[in-house]
Amino acid sequence: MAAVAPAGPGDSASAALDELSLNFTYGAPGAGNGSLSGDWYRRNQIHLFGVLLAILGNLVISISLNIQKYSHLQLAQQEHPRPYFKSVLWWGGVLLMAVGETGNFAAYGFAPITLIAPLGCVSVTGSAIISVTFLKDNLRASDLLGTTLAFAGTYLLVNFAPNITQAISARTVQYYLVGWQFLIYVILEILIFCILLYFYKRKGMKHMVILLTLVAILASLTVISVKAVSGMITFSVMDKMQLTYPIFYIMFIIMIASCVFQVKFLNQATKLYNTTTVVPVNHIFFTISAIIAGKQMLDKIQPDSHSLSYGTLPDGSDSTKSQSGEKKEV
Repeated sequence: MAAVAPAGPGDSASAALDELSLNFTYGAPGAGNGSLSGDWYRRNQIHLFGVLLAILGNLVISISLNIQKYSHLQLAQQEHPRPYFKSVLWWGGVLLMAVGETGNFAAYGFAPITLIAPLGCVSVTGSAIISVTFLKDNLRASDLLGTTLAFAGTYLLVNFAPNITQAISARTVQYYLVGWQFLIYVILEILIFCILLYFYKRKGMKHMVILLTLVAILASLTVISVKAVSGMITFSVMDKMQLTYPIFYIMFIIMIASCVFQVKFLNQATKLYNTTTVVPVNHIFFTISAIIAGKQMLDKIQPDSHSLSYGTLPDGSDSTKSQSGEKKEV
């Protein structure tokens, strides 16, 4: 019997490279057990697609905010400044913001709120770089520290976010919309919003915190409606048609209305304050409101499995039944 040659340094290096190649093989089956192995990718590819959409969407939003800020600066330098909504440049920024928000909208259909919302730190960083480079804003040491902390917080939130895909049917949304916990949350939000709006309109208080708190309250409604609408669309594509329910169109109207008023207050904030200040504060307020809103309603919706399938409400009924009480046939 031939003697087995002892393993040398070259053999050890070759074995290590083989193991590394297995771990970095996304689509091919293999024994890789690293974070980039084929099994890991197949389990998380839907979430990764949502994360990619959110990152690209937030980059576009950061560009749009700085374009709007630049249009305000240009109008302020004119001898007879015209209203900003008559500026072509400002409308270009609004159009880019719509494109970026569309990316975020799609992302909520593929990943949980707690995974997508913190990725707004991408817009914080992008906006800081753009404003310093093109708008000549000052970058302070506190800005760098805040950006670092934002990335650290994002890492913690994303790393410990629930790794589930929520199957949201129209009947499930209806069930939780009338829950006492969510109703109390909405009533409190409406009261706070009315109080802040009174100080903003009647007292002329245009402090950045007031403006961005109004944006955050509206953002919480946007997150709930966006998650519900995108979830019902995804459910319709993957399983059962949900677009025939009135709740879908109610949530769609809430989504559009809350987005429009968010743009109004956010535009006022960027007009009065530097984007290097507005964007980070808005990111913090938005992330907090989005996570709280998601916890109040949508994170209570528990799927039966990691795939889109029939959901079960807490009362034991099937969340995908039609309004008549019978399951719809595929």
